[in-house]
Formats: sequence, C-alpha cells, structure tokens
Amino acid sequence: MAESVFTEPRREADFQTAYDAVLAQWPANTEALDVPTPYGRTRVHRCGPASGRPLVLLHGGGATSTAWFAVASGLADAFRVHAPDLVGDAGRSVPGDTRLRRPDDLHTWLDAVLDGLSLDRTSLGGHSYGGWIALTYALARPHRVERLALLEPSSCFAPMAPAYLLRGIPILLKNTPARLRGLFEWETRGRALDPAWFRLMLASTGGRWQTPVLPKRPKSLRLGAPTLVVIGGRSRSQDPDRVRRTAEALPDVTTVTIPEASHHTIPTEDADRLAAAVRTHLS
Repeated sequence: MAESVFTEPRREADFQTAYDAVLAQWPANTEALDVPTPYGRTRVHRCGPASGRPLVLLHGGGATSTAWFAVASGLADAFRVHAPDLVGDAGRSVPGDTRLRRPDDLHTWLDAVLDGLSLDRTSLGGHSYGGWIALTYALARPHRVERLALLEPSSCFAPMAPAYLLRGIPILLKNTPARLRGLFEWETRGRALDPAWFRLMLASTGGRWQTPVLPKRPKSLRLGAPTLVVIGGRSRSQDPDRVRRTAEALPDVTTVTIPEASHHTIPTEDADRLAAAVRTHLS
C-alpha cells in the first residue's frame, strides 16, 4: 500500500469523507475503476450508457475528478463520461515510483489511461489545468482526439493574470485552508460554490501532494480537432476578452461566454449551460 499523503489520520478521514460526499452527487450509475499507468494507479469515475459517445474530462488542479458531478449529470444520458483523478494530485489515484515531471509525461499518462479504458479515439474536455493538459495532448496526439471542450483553460490562449499569480503562487508553496479560501473568495467575487465540493477543496490542503508540472503556453495552436472554449465573463485568472480574441482567431474554434461565471465557479456552477454548450459542440 502506498504511503499516505496525510500526516494525520484525522485529516485523511476528513478528506475521504468529503470526497465521498461530492461523489454522491454523481449519477446513480457511476462506477469507479482503477487504471494502471507508468506513473501509478489512476482512479477513474465513469457514468452514462456503454454505447454512448466517449468523453474524457480532466479536472483542474486540486479539484479531483469529483468536480465534474454537475456536468456529468447533464451529459450522462447520451455520453459515456470518464473522469480520472490526475496521478500525484488530490484524489484517489495512487502514484508510483516514477513521477510526472514534463508535459510529455502527462501525455504518456493520458495515453495509458485511454488505453486502459479501451479508447483509441475520444472527445476530450478539461477545466483550468486540465484544459491545458487536454489542449497540449491534442497537439501532441491529434489522432486520439476527436473533439476538444476547454472550460476556462489555463495558460492556453492568454497568460495568467499577475493579480491571480500573486495569490496563487503562495498556495503552490504551502497550501492552507486560509490561503485557498482567500483565493476563491477573491476570484469568484464571493459567489457561493457547491458546499460539498468546497469542503473537499479545503480538506485536500492537509495532503502532501506532488508538485505539478508547470504549464507553459503552447508555441503553436494548430489544432486538428474542432474545439469549444468556454470563458467565464468574470474570470480573474486571465483576461476573458484576450482569451476570446485569441481563440476566435483560430480555425474551427467556437467560443461561449458565461457572463456571470468566473474561473473557479466552473465546472460546479452554471452546470446546465456548461453541459448544453458541451453537448452542442459534441453533437
């Protein structure tokens, strides 16, 4: 058994309880499975009809796969939704001896996840850091990606805002409930978030998760797959107008702006509109 990332049993119990509480909001037919990869065992949550079109959803940093509960509920009638916990990040994946250190490692990890799910080709979605992984994977493995759905993707179409980095970098150095709460309250302008999911985010600060592969904006955005970019009109993580202009200048890219959404209200809030945008794009 892998060594626990929590230094105190109570903190691990709090995290697992909070994780289960969010998972309980997924569709009733959701199943969990573990997929072996070169970087460790990856927990995947899957729902929807076995005959549905496949869609793999990658969560934002620290958010865990459970964060897709609302979007998955809006898509599971027609799509086979798969949501993995990124190895080394908060969640129930179990890291191995080899760590993720470069973007190529993330792509190799996702190769193994898709192979384990028997998906030669799939639509791929992601939020925030997961959006960056999805975009760079599509650039590196165009033969495996049918369509892309990027929800407030970080470091893809615009740089991160200095004010956001000022509040976010200290969390990378030492994540505490107070720092995380402060970032979210500032970025969302105090908008309420799903309480069960936010409790999970705060509980995750007690774990010693691995340092993430730092995202870098791709030098080329020659996407081979039709791409949806969902923009939070009130996002403080990056300039929404710059994201829209850059994305719309690319061929076969559609943008949708949700005016009242911010970077961290996605994907748990405004789920009906998020799911509708993704559904329309994938249809």
